[in-house]
This record gives sequence, structure tokens and C-alpha cells, in this order.
Amino acid sequence: MTVVVVTGTGTEIGKTVTTAAVAALAARQGRSVAVLKPAQTGVGAAEPGDAAEVARLAGQVTTAELARFPEPLAPETAARRAGLPPVGPKAVAEAAKKLGADHDMVLVEGAGGLLVRFDDDGGTLADAARLLGAPVLVVVQAGLGTLNVTALTAEALRARHVECAGVVIGSWPAAPGLAERCNLADLPAAADAPLLGAIPEGAGALSPADFRASAGSWLAPRLGGAWDAAAFTARTAAEAGTR
Repeated sequence: MTVVVVTGTGTEIGKTVTTAAVAALAARQGRSVAVLKPAQTGVGAAEPGDAAEVARLAGQVTTAELARFPEPLAPETAARRAGLPPVGPKAVAEAAKKLGADHDMVLVEGAGGLLVRFDDDGGTLADAARLLGAPVLVVVQAGLGTLNVTALTAEALRARHVECAGVVIGSWPAAPGLAERCNLADLPAAADAPLLGAIPEGAGALSPADFRASAGSWLAPRLGGAWDAAAFTARTAAEAGTR
């Protein structure tokens, strides 16, 4: 069983699109893939959630959702306001293990950042990853401020003895500025982990066929793609010099 937990340094930074890209590459390699969304917030009962979006983009994957809360808040807060039971780390770990019995890869996509509260006891996605013994892939922003929140996330993982598998930039701009270009070199040091990809902004708006065909050019070999951090950094610097 291979379980990878996907978290971010905040909200709306590309966790779902990154999860979809990893799932698409694994499926293309012939691996059976399951995507687990422990707590979906801010989505109505009949609306498609993040797991459904991963399936739309990635193709043939199994999806599972443990709980859904209507308000766009942290899972524990959303559950409390809805009068519904929260989802704790133990339930997340058990669900991931169950999916792992029938799938080659299980991707667990969190909500918001790593230490967002999931239950009344303060359980977090990091606690679920620790129970699973699973590595955590951290999706980060490209621009100014990302080094600090990336370092804080990595420090929280180390404190819990959870492996940081690497970082992926969830939305790489078409015209990166100085901060974005410098961050390509600085993010691995901030995370003490490799830079494993850069998803172009707007990738989630591609057709599913184009998304699957392109995913390999966004992610490094460790995630099933052909993206090379050093080559991407050099090319980005060269393009900036021609402007």
C-alpha cells in the first residue's frame, strides 16, 4: 500500500489540482488509485466536491468522502456549527487503510493547511499522517511569503516525526516575477525537502484529456512525471532575461 497525504500552506493554492495530477500519472502507469477527502467543507449536499473534481480531471479513480459540512470553514468549526460529528485523525487513518487494501495508491487530500483542526480534541491532518506512517506532499504558493509558511509547515511535520515528501507549487504564474523566480531555488531549503513540481496556473480549467496529457510535464519523476527542477529554474531565469 502506498498512501500519500496532500496538504497545503493555506487555502485555494492548488491542492486539488495537484492531487489530480498525481492521480492521473499513477493511473497512467496502470496503478489503481483512490482519493480520500476526509472533510469537505463549503459545498452543498448535491454539489461536486474536491474528490469529484480529482476524478473529473484524473480519470479512473475511486473517490471517498467521510463527511461534508456546508459552511466554508475549518472542519472542526464547520462540523460544530452544522451540529454534525467531526472527523478525527483515527477515522481518516482507518479509511485510508481500508482503501489501501484494494488500491495501489491512496491520496488523502486535506482541508486548508496542515494544522487545521479536524475535531474537538485538536486532531489534524498531520496526526492522521503520523498514524498512517505516510509521507506528506506540501502544496505551496509561488510568490512572496511562501518561504515562511513552507518552513513552518515543514517544522510542524518534523516535530511530529512525519516525512515531508517534497513541495509542489500549486499555481505557477505565466509571467513570474522576481520573488517567484527566487523561490524556485529557495523553497527546497525552506522545506528541507525537494521541489517536485510546478503546476501552471489555470491547469484545472483544461479539458480532462489535455490535463492528463500534460500532467507529466508538471511533476518530477518521484511523482511519476518528467519535470526537472534544475532545468525549470534555469529556463525560467533565461526567459526573464529576455524580457
